[in-house]
Amino acid sequence: MWPSRKRIYAGLVVSIVALIVGFGLIQLSILPVPWTNDHGQVTVYGDDGTEKLTVEVEVADTWEQRYTGLSDHDSLEPGTGMLFVHGSEGDRTYVMRDMDFDIDIIFIDSDREITAIHHARAPEPGEDGEDLRYSGRAQWVLEVPRGTANNSALEEGDTVEIEYE
Repeated sequence: MWPSRKRIYAGLVVSIVALIVGFGLIQLSILPVPWTNDHGQVTVYGDDGTEKLTVEVEVADTWEQRYTGLSDHDSLEPGTGMLFVHGSEGDRTYVMRDMDFDIDIIFIDSDREITAIHHARAPEPGEDGEDLRYSGRAQWVLEVPRGTANNSALEEGDTVEIEYE
């Protein structure tokens, strides 16, 4: 016996609503994008188009991954980092919660230009890393080993190419 039209339409409506809700949660960066992996590459170019820096990155694209960040790492090797992905551009503040090492924090806007660079230190023993706050306007935030930004002569306005799947 074939299902009734009402049952077919109800199933179709439920499926469409589930897709819309799922897509919305992905856009809000609450759920990870299912067609991406957790690694990528970020390249920074100067005004004249010369490459200044290429970094292999871990991608943090969910709320939980962004909250944890690098706090579960002992260090970062040169040429590596973490890319924090947000659903849209906005004012962002990053803290040094539970960090064991110093980093550079690079804020990148939706036009893929660097808007701010901070040289962040790890908290001292007994110091709360929540009080070490670094802010900027960004859709993406790149964290790399401390000194990388200066050694690569990164500047606000530099163009950033972001590749991850």
